[in-house]
Order: sequence, then structure tokens, then C-alpha cells
Amino acid sequence: MKSILATLALTTALSFPAAAMARPVTFSTTLKDYGGNNAYLAMYVTDKAGNYAGSLWLAGSRSRYFEHLAGWYRATGGDTSQIDGITGASVGSGRTLEVTLDLKDALFDAGYTLHIDAAAENMRESPNDVAVALTKAGAGEAVKGRRYISSFTYSM
Repeated sequence: MKSILATLALTTALSFPAAAMARPVTFSTTLKDYGGNNAYLAMYVTDKAGNYAGSLWLAGSRSRYFEHLAGWYRATGGDTSQIDGITGASVGSGRTLEVTLDLKDALFDAGYTLHIDAAAENMRESPNDVAVALTKAGAGEAVKGRRYISSFTYSM
């Protein structure tokens, strides 16, 4: 139930930015040139206790591959309603995914962590390829990923 309320709060911030005191935030994720099939990426947020707070974006459209986004899948139980309206194409090797979303100001400097899980067909999964605290001071700071992600930044 807590997860549903947190997701509702996140989606409300996305849907009604003026009412929720939100701002546009651009997430830029550049993949390494790993030479494999396109990667699926799941961007989701956890609170300071590590509890799932909501999904922000999922790159990839075939639900049969979602289970390979292990952290996101475990947090959501594979519930595809978590990603309604927030999906896009998978991302090719060496390419950059740029997504701009309206996020509540309350998500910043409040202990929330943005996670990006990555997976590519016939290659190893990479849960928490990136995990970064959502802070205003962290905007514009490049973060290196663990396996598929070369760099990640967000700007406000």
C-alpha cells in the first residue's frame, strides 16, 4: 500500500507540476559501446529507508525482458501498471537516452535515491548500474555506471 501511495505522489508530480511545486529535470544516460543488443533501462526511486517510491522511466517495450531489470522488477513485483505512460524504446550501444520529466521539489535533498537497472539480451544483467542521491547540488555532476552505463547526469 505504501508503494502505491508513493507512486501516486510521483505520478501526481508528473501530471500536475504547478500544483505539486515541480520542476523539469533532464536525465541523460550515455551507454558504453558494449557491442551488444539494445539495452533495457529502468529508472526508479527509493526513499531513504531503501523502500520503492516509484518508477520514472522504462526504456524497452517487451515485457518478457522486464524481469532482467532485477532491482526494479523485485521492487514492483513486475507490475507493468507502474510504467503506464512512461516507457520508450530500448537504447543502443554507445547511444544516449535523454528524458525530461517534471519532478516534485520534495524529492531533492530528502534522502531519495535514483536507481538505473540495465540489461541487454544475451549479456549479464546490471541492477543498480547507477544509484545516485537526488540532491540539488548533484545536478550536473557526472556519475559513472558499473557495466552498461558510461555516464549519467541530471540537470534542473
